[in-house]
Amino acid sequence: MRADHPLITTVVALVVVAGLVLLATRSSGEAPQSGGAPAPVEESPPPASGEPHGLTVVDAADVVGVEEAELAYDGGIDVSVTYPVIPNAAPLTDFLERELTDEVHAFEAANPGAASFEAEWNLTAAGDGLLGVRMTRTETDSEGSREGYTTYWYDTATAAHHPSSALVAGQRELEELNGLVRESVGNGDGDGSAANPDTIHPISSLYDSVGFNPDGDLVVEFDAGQVAPAGEGRMYAVIDAEEAEGLLSDLGRHVRDVATVGVEDFAIAAPPEADKDGQDEGGPVPGGPTAVNEDVDCSAPETRCVALTYDDGPGARTPELLDALAEYDARATFFVTGRPVMEHPHTVRRAYAEGHEIANHTLDHSDLAGLGEGGVRHELDVVQALVYRETGHTMNLMRPPYGSTDEGVASVTANMGLAQILWSVDPLDWKDRDASVVHDRVMAGASEGAIILMHDIHGTTIDASRTIIRELDARGYTMVTVSQLLGTTTPGEVYVDGVPDDAPEEGTEPSEDDEPSGTPSDEASEEA
Repeated sequence: MRADHPLITTVVALVVVAGLVLLATRSSGEAPQSGGAPAPVEESPPPASGEPHGLTVVDAADVVGVEEAELAYDGGIDVSVTYPVIPNAAPLTDFLERELTDEVHAFEAANPGAASFEAEWNLTAAGDGLLGVRMTRTETDSEGSREGYTTYWYDTATAAHHPSSALVAGQRELEELNGLVRESVGNGDGDGSAANPDTIHPISSLYDSVGFNPDGDLVVEFDAGQVAPAGEGRMYAVIDAEEAEGLLSDLGRHVRDVATVGVEDFAIAAPPEADKDGQDEGGPVPGGPTAVNEDVDCSAPETRCVALTYDDGPGARTPELLDALAEYDARATFFVTGRPVMEHPHTVRRAYAEGHEIANHTLDHSDLAGLGEGGVRHELDVVQALVYRETGHTMNLMRPPYGSTDEGVASVTANMGLAQILWSVDPLDWKDRDASVVHDRVMAGASEGAIILMHDIHGTTIDASRTIIRELDARGYTMVTVSQLLGTTTPGEVYVDGVPDDAPEEGTEPSEDDEPSGTPSDEASEEA
């Protein structure tokens, strides 16, 4: 057919072709162009780096302006510790310097054979107002070298720092996580039997390095020797992302979202809004069991509180005592001595995790009066460090051996933040190793507000305690910690029972309450 209007026909044909081209372009998913310029395409962030059994790793080169500082430490061991210095994160720098100094001091104080402390850092997350700093340390003492790990989390906007246990919503959730960790802990060799699940408790010292792998699974890692023989090396547990989801805090979910995305040119645009010198002003975080039972009010007329206290341990049979206390939902205070803590660290860890109070009873059970302030500080400082490293808890109570104290002891304990706790009931269980005699004396002296002195290194005391706990419960007493009984105490002050004003005048003659460390017995001989 001949076209009568060739120009019109050509124009129509061009319009049809253009329509077909436009339709094909849209169906292929390409964005239409405007003005000849290509539409911008938003690039996906790079994937996170790291191994399935470890925390994610951020290359320091991807953090703008990061530098490295070396810790200055004045002590008696070789120290080589570095940490990151990031622009506009001065509170983080201050916190790391302070925290690492305390860690080195605690290691040196707690280990008579301490030789060296080395630590290096890496970043495990950086983005959306959050930084994760993982420290890897190597401690060397007379028994060899061991590697350990701690991971800290920092909010770039508020300057708040958070321990790893803060990634979990609460203590109940941490206890649930602890059960999962006990079931899955290992070291990647296919044999999880090296770890001892009974040594794993929901406390901050064990959950101090927690983060995520690139898939978003929760990773908990333990120091060498912490939950398995030191020769087994690093132990860890990987909890599936879906299983961990309901256990995380808001911070934990934020950390997961940041850690599982790669990093490119991360920078903190400005200093934090409120400079808190790295302090976290939030409430209590999971992993710090309290020695005060909020369901008990010792000031209530219907409540009769007594405090069971045990000195010189832990001993070989202290776990039996913990079982008996648990049966009656009773709490006690353990005034621990340095050498036994070194021999039974897992017992200290368990007692703390179960809500009992841990307090200081010196390194060698020395008579502190007349020892001199330097000697007193040494006796107490070592035990402070031992318990802190095992539990994450800083003790605020002490008991002078033999009840022997003076102005020098008061001055040192005040400076160290330790109240002096004596007793109102003494069954002389160190002297008379007869369970029935110990039982009768305790029950005769028990009264509201009493602080009862015993020693958990003696088998006869453990036997007596089973009956004592049962009968105190039957008589309507509530067995609480010393801190629950006394409330807030004043460092350096002396307390003998639930009424602090009844404390004896300073300078009274020491009593033979506590067994001298050289007194022979089947248990004390190795612990004195």
